[in-house]
Amino acid sequence: MRISLLSALSLLIALQASGGDAVPRDTSFTLHSAYRKIEKKYLYARPVSQSTPRGITKVSDVVYKHIDSTQFGPRDLHLDIFRADTVTGFVPAVIMIHGGGWNSGDRSLQYPLAAALARRGYVAVPVEYRLTPEAAYPAGLHDIKAAVRWLHDHGTAYGIDTTRIALSGCSAGGQLAALAGITNGSERHEGPMGDDETPANVSAVICIDGITTFVSDYNIADVYERREKHQGQLPVNALWLGGMPDEADEHWQEASAINWVTPASAPVCFINSDLPRYRDGRDEIRPLLHDAGVYTEVHSVGSPIHPFWLFYPWYSTTAIHAANFLDKILKK
Repeated sequence: MRISLLSALSLLIALQASGGDAVPRDTSFTLHSAYRKIEKKYLYARPVSQSTPRGITKVSDVVYKHIDSTQFGPRDLHLDIFRADTVTGFVPAVIMIHGGGWNSGDRSLQYPLAAALARRGYVAVPVEYRLTPEAAYPAGLHDIKAAVRWLHDHGTAYGIDTTRIALSGCSAGGQLAALAGITNGSERHEGPMGDDETPANVSAVICIDGITTFVSDYNIADVYERREKHQGQLPVNALWLGGMPDEADEHWQEASAINWVTPASAPVCFINSDLPRYRDGRDEIRPLLHDAGVYTEVHSVGSPIHPFWLFYPWYSTTAIHAANFLDKILKK
């Protein structure tokens, strides 16, 4: 398996200790790197701040999952908790999943949206999950499910109404949010539960420029075309799913939310850019959800770039659509 020089350098630079041996991290996707790619063409785009604004309390680095043994040693996974100082009582929560091609990025990319949702009266919870350099699918999905279970079990300590938990994700995080929420009740997708019998069910999903299928004709053709174009280098989706479609078909099918719609699936809000590839499966899964009695809605922010949630003017619109949807589903 070959990786790009940039990714190799990023992995080398970013080896970080996590309770045992070094855990490899690809640091190629950040707010800064995303801005560098667009700043000359889109002069009106301005990056959002990742600092915690006044009036919002952030609890950092809470361990939600401990893994005794990995190839890199023991491993703790962390989350952060954002809550507005003016909010009282028990309120709904939103677990927030960052993007980065299942390969890069970190939960700080979700801080701006977390702050915006906290201002609207939600407890916002950006989470860490295992990425491709550390572990391929289904590890990341199982981490998200574990975060949901942790919030069900421990959320009351943070003023969370554990009967009203949502998932929100951007790009690869949107794919994971949709998959985790649409597979409510699916033992196949649950992952190891240990002594915790709490199912990882959620009440709503926000999918921001994330796909809901890996097995569309477009996606299958695209992954082979990209491998050929890059002289055999595996594209990020193939890396994450453990191989090309003809090598890891079970994972390609299992990770496609479109295959797992049931009446137990959570309502979904799709928020999209103008780039068709990042809404692959959306228009096909919505009728399936409708037939199952599951509510969906779609919003376009009119953005010509993919990571629009990281930049003004699209960040504000994204936050409003997300909060309005949550109000509709979780506060009714």
